[in-house]
Amino acid sequence: MSRLLVEKPGKAQVTSEAISRGFTQRIMANPPGVCPVDLQLAYLKVCHAQTCGKCVPCRVGLEKLEVLLEKVVNNEAVMDTLTLIQHTAKNIMYSADCAIGFETARMILTGLEGFEEDYISHITKHRCTGTFEQPIPCVTLCPAHVDIPGYIALANAGRHTDALRLIRKDNPFATACALICEHPCEAKCRRNMIDRSINIRGLKRYIVDNASVEEIPTPLCEEATGKRIAVVGSGPSGLTAAYFLRLMGHEVTVYEEKARLGGMLRYGIPNYRFPRERLQEDIDAILATGIEVHTNSGIGKEELERFVKEYDAVYLAIGAHADKKLGLPGEDAENVISAVAMLRAIGDEEYPDFTGKKVMVIGGGNVAMDCARTAIRAHAERVSIVYRRRQDDMTALRDEIEGAIAEGVELVTLAAPKRIEKDDEGKVKGLWIQPQRIGKVKNGRPAPMDANKPEVCLECDIILVAVGQDVNSGSFAEYGVPVSKNCFVTDQTGKVVDTDKLFAGGECVSGPATVIKAIGNGKVAAANIDEFLGFEHVITCDIDIPAPILNNKSPRGRANLGEREAWERKQDFESVEMTMSEEDAYAESGRCLRCDYHGCASFRGGRVDKW
Repeated sequence: MSRLLVEKPGKAQVTSEAISRGFTQRIMANPPGVCPVDLQLAYLKVCHAQTCGKCVPCRVGLEKLEVLLEKVVNNEAVMDTLTLIQHTAKNIMYSADCAIGFETARMILTGLEGFEEDYISHITKHRCTGTFEQPIPCVTLCPAHVDIPGYIALANAGRHTDALRLIRKDNPFATACALICEHPCEAKCRRNMIDRSINIRGLKRYIVDNASVEEIPTPLCEEATGKRIAVVGSGPSGLTAAYFLRLMGHEVTVYEEKARLGGMLRYGIPNYRFPRERLQEDIDAILATGIEVHTNSGIGKEELERFVKEYDAVYLAIGAHADKKLGLPGEDAENVISAVAMLRAIGDEEYPDFTGKKVMVIGGGNVAMDCARTAIRAHAERVSIVYRRRQDDMTALRDEIEGAIAEGVELVTLAAPKRIEKDDEGKVKGLWIQPQRIGKVKNGRPAPMDANKPEVCLECDIILVAVGQDVNSGSFAEYGVPVSKNCFVTDQTGKVVDTDKLFAGGECVSGPATVIKAIGNGKVAAANIDEFLGFEHVITCDIDIPAPILNNKSPRGRANLGEREAWERKQDFESVEMTMSEEDAYAESGRCLRCDYHGCASFRGGRVDKW
């Protein structure tokens, strides 16, 4: 009887897999600023190395594409070269036998369209639009362009108060972003080449939790300019613009429709994610600069006309506070509640009581998770989220989805709502759904389609609709503000088109977005309004940044933030997340590769220590 031997991977195979993982990590950490054509050529060479060589389009065609792209990168191509690249790629895409040839050719065609200016620059100007002075990835990807390596270095040195001061130089909502930011800054962190990205938001949370706020002086405002600016809306975009405009020396007045300041930070995010007292920390620091505030001040056509006459500029930052409807039969039933309405009431400390109720939440974003987890805390008997796609396709953050599941929320995926059934009293009785099956990818996500299955009725008492938000732009349109799809129309500077003094930013221009994007919009708006008024103020912060310590290249695990146990936290609306310990914060901040000193040509020779 022959024996079977256990096959072990050979040394070459193990090494090959390790190199592949390393290459994947480099792709993840691909920095902004590099030549996109050169990068595409590198991808092409990797793909060509994977071909089996059996079909001519893949074996020969990809090699020809390499030659053509090398001519472009070496500034030896002519305009006809682009046509030849396009035709060659199309022929490969339509005739290759397997996905290697097909997908590689498709990637080239996509790049040819998306990087058209870069290709043409190589041909006509013999230079790349990329400078190779690569910006710091985390700073570049932060919409507010906060000096992230700087405040991480300060945290590592135990200088928490200075770190908070440095954050506020670019972002007055330091605490808000420490608790709820979606941290796009981590996406291209070069630490990914070694292990995993730095926990940037976690370190910011540690900083705001340990800084001595009372020791931070209110920044000095520039000399008074005599200019007056009205800011309509007190959300992250409005208050950010007001803060920087005030520091520039302008007189700023904020008008808020509701009784309290904060916009969607107060009226769209539950307390368990962002405690109200923490929001107040940011608002108090902003108002300390001398901003005038008027709450309970609804703005209509007449008020806007007065503002344009009395102020030198007006910034519209009204957010997206209107709810979107499902458009389903039976939506007028009692106990069909919009997520916007429920979260708005919670912002005014009016909490729902769902004791003994079966609650259905329709939607798959962060707001849907907020609604579901709020319903759990409102003592609902059962909470389910109905979503027409898969769990993998939900737009909510993974941590939010996992948090909801841990607290007892049921996910009903691949289920498209069809109609709401009412009882004899007009109350919700159930939600009819059509089972779905997943289909082709459209706009980056697999599109659902009706499955060959009968409709199903899901019994429920309350339906929370979380399918998006809209902008209340009606009264502004009456004044003459141009509107497209309910959003204000602006030029690249944020100035409302066809107006003299109006600027707009945040969700009322972009539609629903993230908090950090709204903050970035407000910062840009302040700079553009300042220039519009005839000034070029620069906000500075005189803080010495510690030099890097070159002991951070060994692989090390990432320190993640902990949470209260699910059984405990779902009983109340207290904060769920816990901050880092001093040990974890020191270790995590020590993982930073200090790209402000190393790896970024724009900072070679030493970073700028005075900001």
